[in-house]
Amino acid sequence: MNFEESSKSYLIASLPVHERPRERLLKYGSDRLRDVELLAIILKTGPHGKSTLDLARELLQHFDNSLLRLAQASPAELEQVHGIGSAKAAELKATFALTERLAQYRQPKKPKIITPEQAADYLREMFRGKQQEEIWVVLLDSKNQLIRPELVTIGLLDQSQAHAREVFRSAIHHTAARIILAHNHPSGDPTPSQNDITSTRKLVQAGEVVGIPILDHIVIGLPSENNPCDYYSFREHELLA
Repeated sequence: MNFEESSKSYLIASLPVHERPRERLLKYGSDRLRDVELLAIILKTGPHGKSTLDLARELLQHFDNSLLRLAQASPAELEQVHGIGSAKAAELKATFALTERLAQYRQPKKPKIITPEQAADYLREMFRGKQQEEIWVVLLDSKNQLIRPELVTIGLLDQSQAHAREVFRSAIHHTAARIILAHNHPSGDPTPSQNDITSTRKLVQAGEVVGIPILDHIVIGLPSENNPCDYYSFREHELLA
């Protein structure tokens, strides 16, 4: 190879760091990279004396610069390009297969919690068989769709156990629009104590400050002859104000 030929091909290691595909992806994201740069990252290395970018460019050109044709190519067709062996052909096919599966992926429908009954139905199994009180926060989005439940603490609901910091930390982290508080009464009677009411009202005030309202506080107990309903809703009993 003479000097003129070698000057057209640059090894990735010889490029400035800010021009290398992998570093550019990590810094700027995939949207800023051209097809050839993304391919170079997948290919990792080129044949002796040829950069990965050159190999990626030749690979695209072999398939008329069409990503669709490249994705549909068989391993044997890929291996017709010098520098693409069986290992790289397999990596390319695996990458395109994952892309196709991702395109077919559908986000599972999230349950929506609007009423106290729906909240109780969701929480009932969570607390079944629990011998200690557990305090949970149910995170919801702006459409009242479930994001996830988070355990706050195990123990009585008081200021020391369920501090606003703990209650709203996960809500802020997961960008929840609103939350539902929940805890259980292993004794069976879901009626809240005065301490439950006082602590909840303070948490409601904290929610107003951080902009994440508490829609309800559900206490799960056990049904009995005197009280067939196994849950207590602060919202239904107008105890959130």
